Amino acid sequence: MEHTFGNNTWPQIKAALEADAPVVAILPCGATEAHGRHLPLNTDVIISDGMAAYALPALEEAGVVAFMLPSLPYAPAEYAAEFAGTLSVSAEAAAGVIFDIARGLKAQGFACLALANSHFDPANVQMLREVTGRIETELQLPVAFPDFTRRKLAQTLTDEFKSGACHAGQYETSLVMASRPELVDEPARQASNDNPASLTDAFAKGAKTFEEAGGPQAYFGYPRAATPDEGVQTYETLAAALVEAIRAKLPA
Repeated sequence: MEHTFGNNTWPQIKAALEADAPVVAILPCGATEAHGRHLPLNTDVIISDGMAAYALPALEEAGVVAFMLPSLPYAPAEYAAEFAGTLSVSAEAAAGVIFDIARGLKAQGFACLALANSHFDPANVQMLREVTGRIETELQLPVAFPDFTRRKLAQTLTDEFKSGACHAGQYETSLVMASRPELVDEPARQASNDNPASLTDAFAKGAKTFEEAGGPQAYFGYPRAATPDEGVQTYETLAAALVEAIRAKLPA
């Protein structure tokens, strides 16, 4: 059995579902959008994949069978829409896909759907909160969704993340450096001056684009301060929160 869902045959999935252990499906959620001049468009997907991958050993140790579903690379991303490469979809479209995935998982006997999300556009976070409630109410399928925009979880992450100046800055750049360093444009990273403008504050004041928020190059924070070691430590924190959320949704 492979933890990567799509690498299995259907009899392998069937066998896992017929065994005694609860089976969880983790859906890494991201976006395809601009992340400065130094990070790839699929930065959020890379981070969500990493969060899920780091969680797998702890879940296995706890006796939970977990599969990583194919990542969802499209989400509401209107704040970055002015930049080439950004592909934003409506909240309704993204929610519809997630709901239908959940419907299929429920029908097959999965015990839980887990959402590993690292795309914090307010419209996307709101959509995930709403579709989580709808899945649990209408399908009776538990959904584990560690929402890192909530204060309790946000406080477990880095100082830059807590400042709100964290799009393609030290926080996200460290994570990509830890898992996909070949995708970081190092000369562009070194040329990215510090940008302490807080996205969180800008959102609260009504900014609708990255440029309005103070990020004319689609990044916020301190990319030059990023390190792979910080990325590994952050992945461990993200994964621990995901594992805790999953275990809380499963029968004791």
